[in-house]
Amino acid sequence: MIDELKRRLQAEVERLNHEITFVLPKEIEKARAHGDLRENSEYKAALERQQFASARLTHLRVRLSKLASVSAKDIPTDRVGFGSRVTVQDLETKQQEVYALTLGEFIEGGEDGDELPVSMASPLGKALLGGKVGQMVTIALPIGKRRLKIVELETVHDLAQRR
Repeated sequence: MIDELKRRLQAEVERLNHEITFVLPKEIEKARAHGDLRENSEYKAALERQQFASARLTHLRVRLSKLASVSAKDIPTDRVGFGSRVTVQDLETKQQEVYALTLGEFIEGGEDGDELPVSMASPLGKALLGGKVGQMVTIALPIGKRRLKIVELETVHDLAQRR
């Protein structure tokens, strides 16, 4: 899972590098040829895109450097961590929900479609992180507190063994 995330981040880095190095300079040059830059919307749009792409590239490089220091052995085998699939029960409604802890960059639905992706940086992700089966967690939300019980846990290690 970590290697797949690294590959996806690296692919986006390469795409952005290509855009910044080849595509955007051509667009900026083409827009300059239209004349007065003060009222040139194509020029302004290309410069804004260049700034956005540069900022995103910097962010991705930081993420990749952090991921380079993470290995599967650093992820707990008995607690909720990156890549975990967690089943929780709402203590008020008694309904069960399944969440998959992810990084914010790549939030997608689960392979089976029965789990909801949750960023580890979100309030729910932070509350679940480090939790064990049987543990109660409380999440402070704008609409009030929500109390959940962790009823099942599959870590990234368990999921890797199933594949």
